[in-house]
Amino acid sequence: MPTRHPVRPRRSPGRARAGRSAPRLGTRGQPEESRAAILKAAVAEFAEHGTAGARTDAIARAAHVNKALLYYYFKDKDTLYEAVLDHVFSGLRARVMPVLESKLPPRQKMLEYLGAYFDYIAANPRFPRVVQAEWMRSGAGSARMQRVAKEYFRPIFRKLADLLREGIEAGEFRVVNPMDFLPSVVGVIIFYFGAAPLMKTLLKVDPLSVERIRQRRAFVLDFVSRALFVR
Repeated sequence: MPTRHPVRPRRSPGRARAGRSAPRLGTRGQPEESRAAILKAAVAEFAEHGTAGARTDAIARAAHVNKALLYYYFKDKDTLYEAVLDHVFSGLRARVMPVLESKLPPRQKMLEYLGAYFDYIAANPRFPRVVQAEWMRSGAGSARMQRVAKEYFRPIFRKLADLLREGIEAGEFRVVNPMDFLPSVVGVIIFYFGAAPLMKTLLKVDPLSVERIRQRRAFVLDFVSRALFVR
């Protein structure tokens, strides 16, 4: 009597395709997810240790990818830092430029801009620390800073200067020099988040809690309004 062999169940084509179409994170099969994970981990590492102290092996480990894959997307640490800067400032530009290009009246546009800027930094509180220490070290003449200034800072600054001029001419804003006023606005927003770890230690409160952020946002809008708006 012939030997009968057990019949193995056949895998359905759908299951086979599903198995092939779901590569693990950390492979080249998920480029957007892997790249995003690397950038997120790099932001944390650069914020904590600066460009000199940051380690690519720590970034790869935090992103759950191998180091070879990190170098597949970013050829070295400097290239990764450049990508982090673009990630930070392209996000800011995307958030505030639609407001600055809108047809809102000057007062409302300024308040909308301040809120959008504040909300972006509040959602990404590590961003100020990513850039400040490096730029203080490298100086304004570095090619890296020149590129970022040209691509991101200047377009925003010009729109804000136009907004100030429009508000002044309409009698809605006090006469202010953009070279003085705009860096002051940046300082009011940025310094709070840069100093958050110190405030947490000294004041024994969480400066990044939901309630504290809500209060700080209201303060910033009121503070700038009182400094700029004609009553």
